[in-house]
Amino acid sequence: MAVNRSREEWKVYGNVFDKFTLNILRKLSAQGYFEELESALAMGKEANVFTATTKTSKRVIVKIYRLENCNFNKMLTYLKQDSRFLSMRRSKREVVFNWVQREYRNLLLARESIKVPTPIAFKYNVLVMEMIGNIAPELKNKIPKNPENFLEEILKNIKLLWDKGLVHGDLSAFNILNNKDHPVFIDFSQATITKSYDAKDLLARDLKNINNFFKKAGISFDVEKEFNKIVKQLPK
Repeated sequence: MAVNRSREEWKVYGNVFDKFTLNILRKLSAQGYFEELESALAMGKEANVFTATTKTSKRVIVKIYRLENCNFNKMLTYLKQDSRFLSMRRSKREVVFNWVQREYRNLLLARESIKVPTPIAFKYNVLVMEMIGNIAPELKNKIPKNPENFLEEILKNIKLLWDKGLVHGDLSAFNILNNKDHPVFIDFSQATITKSYDAKDLLARDLKNINNFFKKAGISFDVEKEFNKIVKQLPK
């Protein structure tokens, strides 16, 4: 695996390659999920994202969460509200490990209704996923040719997610990909089940974020009306 040969080089990418993480990457590589880390795609507040080669012509995404310098308190706040993780231990590492598992499980659930990166495998603080297109750009970097249709598809996807029992919770032009003028939602670690007490607040925030972005393209929608339609609160 390439990371074995160039640990010092990779340190510039947020210092995620501690000894523990290197061992996890080696194990996932040995199990055939990828061959070599290729390049850094994004450096986030809590995780770095890399492209990776495989034995086939396909490439995959490898997302590595840091074991230090994460916002553990924020992660724990979300996890405590999720009935799937009530019995977890609350050490810092366990919080990160459950956070990664949560994103994996959220992606599995979301893909039953909408287009998202297919999760392939996870182990501790590392998540391997499908690459969308030839690195599809984020919506903020590529406005669709038909913004009205794109927005309509986003709103449809938000409702499909809600009907499936999930709200993204952090939706914006940063975590929607423009894949050949069709939206693909990414970054599901903050996604929350609709049974959570703050699910509706998160839904409202997602809608406001999307509306604010598309206003810049000259189109908008009634956030309250869309919210009511999604949660099925329209007056009879």
